[in-house]
Amino acid sequence: MLAQLPALVTLLNVLLLSATAFAVGKARATYGIKAPATTGHEGFERAYRVQMNTLEQTVMFLPALWLAATHGFAGWAGIAGLVWIVGRVWYMAGYLRDPAKREGGFAVGMLAWLAVLVLAGIGVVRAMLAG
Repeated sequence: MLAQLPALVTLLNVLLLSATAFAVGKARATYGIKAPATTGHEGFERAYRVQMNTLEQTVMFLPALWLAATHGFAGWAGIAGLVWIVGRVWYMAGYLRDPAKREGGFAVGMLAWLAVLVLAGIGVVRAMLAG
């Protein structure tokens, strides 16, 4: 089961990205922000920043997750990945309410990403030394 956690985390990440896109669409409708505008009402701008920051974090997170998972740390990478998902959801909920409330979720997500990155680094170096 632990070996499948990275796949579950990846699926949850896709759902999270979908949720951020939905939040932006909803904010566009709520605040009358017509595409392609990316500024306007503060509520829209918060939703947009959550979406963009989550995309930015995903670009760093997913490769590290899969490097760790395929180089001997699937279980640990999956656990750290679940923590990352929780942190990103916390970040999203906080930021949408009040930008000052985003920090806790952001910190949890970054620590989880750092853990996955360290595991990936150890796994890749170990594989290079072995072969």
